Amino acid sequence: MLQQTQVARVVPRYLDWLDRWPTVEALAAASPAEVIRAWSGLGYNRRAVNLHRCAQAVAARGGFPAEPEELRKLPGIGPYTAAAVACFAFGAQIAAPDTNALRVLERAFPGQDVPVPPGRAYEWNQALFDLGREICIARTPRCAVCPLAAGCPSRGRTYAPLRRQSRFEGSFRQRRARLLREIAAAGRLPEAGCDAEALVSLVRDGLAEVAGGEARLPGQTSLATSSASPSSDGSSASGA
Repeated sequence: MLQQTQVARVVPRYLDWLDRWPTVEALAAASPAEVIRAWSGLGYNRRAVNLHRCAQAVAARGGFPAEPEELRKLPGIGPYTAAAVACFAFGAQIAAPDTNALRVLERAFPGQDVPVPPGRAYEWNQALFDLGREICIARTPRCAVCPLAAGCPSRGRTYAPLRRQSRFEGSFRQRRARLLREIAAAGRLPEAGCDAEALVSLVRDGLAEVAGGEARLPGQTSLATSSASPSSDGSSASGA
């Protein structure tokens, strides 16, 4: 949920999610439609589909694998997530650098392969996360308060802004998000009345299905909308 979504928005949704599906088996037993509705407002809804598929795979095998190589075989799990789960959940002594941590390492130790301190992988990874998020920030690092500043070859540098993501307003992502909200709210929509290009894209990503000339959420069993609450701040999804 924290991927490209602010912490303040995630926390209440995360707690609601765990209250509804406290175990991986409970999430696996839910329908895709229920999961997509519960995710509404968090954006990038493919994450919800991948999370549901991952829960089903884990439930089918009887539990989570502990090795990064096995974790990467689960739906939606890439190298970083696999390393993070292996370290934080199973104690693997490996680096799990996210974007913020990589920025710290590239600036403070350019070209170096910095080893994880023996037995301290959890603390090492968490420290790098926090350092990159709070101090070694993207454009103007706060070098004056950085514990690595004394030996950092990048101390005092500033950086050009990164390329920003294309505008959401008027984009194809907005069209997808709008159609997904409409389908979720109505239960079913006539296929002929839908944005055809957006619908094809949603079906391809497992976010919708078409049957009998109607578009609906995958696994939809009732015309009634789910009781899962939409975004608490009333905002639209930032992408589908």
